[in-house]
Amino acid sequence: MMGKLFLIGLGPGDGDMQTPQAAHALTSADDIVGYKSYIERLTDRLPHQSLHLSGNGSELARARHALALASSGRTVAVVSGGDAGVFAMAAAVFEAIESGEEGWRSLDVEVIPGISAVLAVAARLGAPLGNDFCVLSLSDNLKPWELVLQRVTAAARAGFVLALYNPASRARPWQLPSALARLREILSPDTPVAFATAVTRAQERIAVVDLAHADEQEADMSTLVLVGTKTTRRIERPGGTPWLYTRRSASEALS
Repeated sequence: MMGKLFLIGLGPGDGDMQTPQAAHALTSADDIVGYKSYIERLTDRLPHQSLHLSGNGSELARARHALALASSGRTVAVVSGGDAGVFAMAAAVFEAIESGEEGWRSLDVEVIPGISAVLAVAARLGAPLGNDFCVLSLSDNLKPWELVLQRVTAAARAGFVLALYNPASRARPWQLPSALARLREILSPDTPVAFATAVTRAQERIAVVDLAHADEQEADMSTLVLVGTKTTRRIERPGGTPWLYTRRSASEALS
């Protein structure tokens, strides 16, 4: 008897930003599989499920374990932060299905969307994604840095607002400075840049600066860096973080 596999995005951190659909799927699961920091968000709300925690960097092994559990007839939830399909576990699960056991293709797999960090950050800032935007990861764990930099360059030249995931870690302190240096070759020095760390969580910190003064020390792996365009406007607020919005009309981006 085949089971069921849910691929669930838990949202950016605050439990109120987890969708009702995700909450319902979690309560119906026999097993919860995921990176330990995401499962730790759930332990006080799901006391009867079997929890399967694993470390960072073991995504394919985690996916295969979840698929094996579902193949045995269990209802399994694989959890990710944000949205399961954005730099998260949904792609790993489908990669495991494609290269794995034939029976896995017959499983009932349901992807449940979540609120991605880029959407939570944009909501905090105002409307910086009001026109075309591009979401990129600065991690070179699964792609060469040369390709990362090519994509950053192309997106900036095309006039996209950039949302940069995974900007820095202890092992990769040099990549964000390299990306910012490339952006300074292309964009105006007064282009707005936001460093949004741990948005919706207790440690939330947001700083809005211009590209000329963007400091990579503001970023860690909990940070999303959002880089505007020439059509992104900054509205100062007394005693508060400035609002950012990107104009709906992009005609001036050609000038």
